[in-house]
This record gives sequence, structure tokens and C-alpha cells, in this order.
Amino acid sequence: MKNLQKLYLAGGCYWGIEELFRHMPGVLATQVGFSGGHIANVAYREVTTGTTGHAETLMVEFDPDLVTLKHLLFEFFRVHNPTKPNQQGNDIGTQYRSAIFYQDEAQKTVAEQVIATVNASGQWGMPVVTQLEAFQAFYPAEDKHQKYIMQFPDGYTCHHRRNFDLGETP
Repeated sequence: MKNLQKLYLAGGCYWGIEELFRHMPGVLATQVGFSGGHIANVAYREVTTGTTGHAETLMVEFDPDLVTLKHLLFEFFRVHNPTKPNQQGNDIGTQYRSAIFYQDEAQKTVAEQVIATVNASGQWGMPVVTQLEAFQAFYPAEDKHQKYIMQFPDGYTCHHRRNFDLGETP
């Protein structure tokens, strides 16, 4: 197989973010789960307590020949509010924080550049508070949470794509 890459993003409820990312050209697979906490093999019910340190996270597997990491990160900043610590819509708590779990220094550098560009664009009107955290582990959520909006089209989501000009360059 090609040189596929993975990206781990937390931006509130993972159902809505997954639904938007799974349709993007170059994205080959998505999976919702949990990252950033201190409990191994964590489950949804535990994460909802807000005591595990985990954030609801989307794993994005993509082909870098078809879509760049930079482009995916700009889209991330269009589909969730990166200026609210620990909140997206009605969802409040550290499990809904905005975070990028970088896998190596190259991903971290691109994320820092994208955050600087998004901040400079002024589109959000407030500074980005997205946390950059070194990737440690990803624990997939239960099957009923995977592709949730596809299973339940009227299900709750607080995510949508904004037509922001974030100043990115191709």
C-alpha cells in the first residue's frame, strides 16, 4: 500500500467531526475513539465523567499524495471552534477540548504553522486555544459510535464547515 499517514484530532463531539472528515478527498478511513488521557483501554462511559484525561478523538487515515496534512488541519479549524477551551456547542468538559495529537516533530511543526496562520487570519475573532499534545495512544470507541451520523442521520452534531478564508497557501 502507499505511504499512508494518520492524524489524530479532538474538536468536541467526535460524531460530527467524523462525518465531515470522512467525505474529504484523500481521506481513506476514519475512526472515533479517545486519546490524551491516563487510563488504558478506556470506554465512552468512563470518558463522559471527565476524569480520565481523554478527549473524544478522530483518527484520520489519509493519502498524502492526494491531500496534505496542512490542508486537513485547515479543514479542522473550519469545522470546530478552536477558541473555546473544553467546549463545542452544548458539550462542555475536558473530553471536548480542541487538540491535535501529533505523532512526530514534522506533524507538530505543520500544526504550529497552521495555528499561526489561522490566528493571523482573524477569522475566529479570538486566539486559537487548540492544544498540541504528543500522541501516546488511541482507544477506539464502541462500534455503535463509529459512523454515528451515517447510522442516525438526525443525530446530534454541533459541527459544520465554515467558509473562512484562513490565508492558507496551496
